[in-house]
Amino acid sequence: MGIAAMLASPLAAQQQSDGWKFIKAVRDRDGDVATKLLDEPGSTIVNARDIGTGETALHAVVQRRDITWVRFLLQRGANPNIADKNGTTPLQIASQLGFIEGVERLIKAGAEIDVSNVAGETPLMSAIHRRDLAMIELFVENGANLEKTDNSGRTARDYAMLMGPDSKVMAAIEKAESAKADEPETYGPS
Repeated sequence: MGIAAMLASPLAAQQQSDGWKFIKAVRDRDGDVATKLLDEPGSTIVNARDIGTGETALHAVVQRRDITWVRFLLQRGANPNIADKNGTTPLQIASQLGFIEGVERLIKAGAEIDVSNVAGETPLMSAIHRRDLAMIELFVENGANLEKTDNSGRTARDYAMLMGPDSKVMAAIEKAESAKADEPETYGPS
């Protein structure tokens, strides 16, 4: 067997799997095929991963900023915390794109808010680098850690302070921290 045949075998095998067919249907926006595959008894393909990239269908729909598909996949049990082969989660993608509706939905679905990518950057740090004030406030209000360091040893607060004392970024952080501090403490189930 030649090297090309050996390398093609896993990809060829994946292309025959229901998981691959599901990811392809989601990428192609084919709701009928995706739903049919999800409705198979005992199906767990909602979290199937592309063998080449490690991406799930949720990664694909977040990349295209498709809130309808994000909601659908999360309702069907998609795990928002699965990272691709580069260690990137859907929440990190949404943050990098400024896809605030996606960030809100992923957080609501239990996405880990302080997850780091390979550079140690958190979604909050990404929002700060982009100077996305609404997203910064959303992350801080939802408990993002301003003191978690990236691989360079800097925190989200450090990056905000590097933008200067008159920066709207620091004002957004302080506003969100103030709003969070004003919330009454609750006990028991919500």
